[in-house]
Amino acid sequence: MERDRYVDFLRAWAIALVVVGHWLITGLVRHPDGEITAPELLATVPWTQWLTLGFQIMPLFFLAGGHAASGSWARARAGGATAAGWVGGRAIRLLLPVAVYSGLVLFAVGVCSALGVDPVTLALVGWAMAMQFWFLPVYLLLSGLTPALHALHRRWGPRVPVAMGAVGLGVGTLVATVDGPYAEAVGALNYLLVWGVVYQLGFCWRDGPLGGGRRAVPLAMAVGGGAGFALLVGLGPFPVSLILVTGQHPSNTNPPSVAMLAWAVAQVGVSLLVAPGMRRVLERAWVWRAVRGLGAASMTLYLWHMLPVLVVAAAFYLTGLAPEPGYGSAAWWALRVPWLVVLGVVLAGVLRALRPLERWLGGWGARVRPDAGLRGAAAWRMWAGIGVSVWALTYFAGHGFAYGGRFPLAAAVGLGAGAGLVLFPGRVGPGERGVVKEEGALEEAA
Repeated sequence: MERDRYVDFLRAWAIALVVVGHWLITGLVRHPDGEITAPELLATVPWTQWLTLGFQIMPLFFLAGGHAASGSWARARAGGATAAGWVGGRAIRLLLPVAVYSGLVLFAVGVCSALGVDPVTLALVGWAMAMQFWFLPVYLLLSGLTPALHALHRRWGPRVPVAMGAVGLGVGTLVATVDGPYAEAVGALNYLLVWGVVYQLGFCWRDGPLGGGRRAVPLAMAVGGGAGFALLVGLGPFPVSLILVTGQHPSNTNPPSVAMLAWAVAQVGVSLLVAPGMRRVLERAWVWRAVRGLGAASMTLYLWHMLPVLVVAAAFYLTGLAPEPGYGSAAWWALRVPWLVVLGVVLAGVLRALRPLERWLGGWGARVRPDAGLRGAAAWRMWAGIGVSVWALTYFAGHGFAYGGRFPLAAAVGLGAGAGLVLFPGRVGPGERGVVKEEGALEEAA
């Protein structure tokens, strides 16, 4: 089956906007005593919350992920692969680079802690290096649930995301109207329900009513979702910001709210409406080369894009060389242009330096890929590894790599153990192998 270039474009576009968005909202301030802080732009300059309407683009990543996973699992299933074998292969492509990145950051945290680095500074840096992690446990869970979700899709089609959205609506209403730990615990379900709706729409896009050039359904999604979001923000209790703002309740992202669901549906509708035109653009060789290059480096970009901020902070802010107009002033915004340019140059150097590691991880990941017929005790160990990894990644997403200025021993051990169980679930016995046809090149897992 010919690769859909537009799916790759959506994934690359989402990653690019995540990187630029994180850089744009990260502003550093050097105080007279030499202390460097990073005031929260969305809280300090409230009008900037409107910018998140353009930069909260992760629904497109879940949409593209669902589309790719649907095709990959359908082919693997037809070839005789087990759910555990397929999920293990996808999980490795995600967990291997994440584990290496996390291990290097945690090593640096341990060294800095031993050298007596200020705990407040260490906590800030640890948070910055993990601020993108919210996505990873959700996506890993959805990848693990793909065989079950796809079975539901084959039986009920678009009724599945509609039902998930209805339950998400109920959960979101509870979170917005009831306070307390009970509502908070129930609200966590919306991480899977809201993002799962978009992931499931990726299934429908590939082989259901959203594909085939139909425009009525995507148009209804774009108009209905956009109108719903406007009403929920304008007349309802929800803020306009689609990125977490400290102290804001209810939040649109923690957990994903009804307003986020409406915006995601609108975004999916718009992306499907512009798909034919974008596919024509992607036929141009130079455009496709750029998309392929960005897509090939997407995981590295996603994981490492905050490192340049630390490099620039050390080079220009610790030394006092950076000009510092009033935070959020016109002059401050004018300096965002060279800020982004310098960060881009540093990131290019980081990517170049990481290229050998990236190639080694790709080759090693292919060698340790589990048997496609994985089952039995080895499969159960792999599932346990995914569960432990999800817990550890969730901790890092919520607390950073150095919460309270301390080394997160339990989470570090959890991620190492979880990734180890996924990478090395144990030998597959003679009766536990499946007869599997060669699937060909794997779709990207992230």
